[in-house]
Order: sequence, then structure tokens, then C-alpha cells
Amino acid sequence: MARTNPLQFMQQVRAETSKVVWPTRRETLVTTVMVFALATLTAIFFFLVDLLIRTGLSGLLGLF
Repeated sequence: MARTNPLQFMQQVRAETSKVVWPTRRETLVTTVMVFALATLTAIFFFLVDLLIRTGLSGLLGLF
């Protein structure tokens, strides 16, 4: 594999970085809100599943 000197490497890094399309402030905000909303919905879902399983097992073990 060919080695490049540090100057060429930095020039290549700058060229590649200039191709990056950074998200706008609005896109970042919307994505952040969606992550928090989906994390909250997931937490509620697993809480309800846990509650259902706990209630079912308590009822089942209460019969014995």
C-alpha cells in the first residue's frame, strides 16, 4: 500500500470533508425530538409488557 506524506494526507482529508453535507439546525432538532419521542414510546411499551407479565405471574403463582 502506497504511503502518502502528511501534507498530502491533510489535503485529502480537507477534500473529503468538503464533500460532507452537514444537517441544518432544523434537521438536527427534528431528529433529536424524534429520538426522544421514540425512546419514550419504547419505554412505555416495555413498562406495559413488564406490568402484564408481572400481573400474570402474580395471579398464576397466587393460585398455588
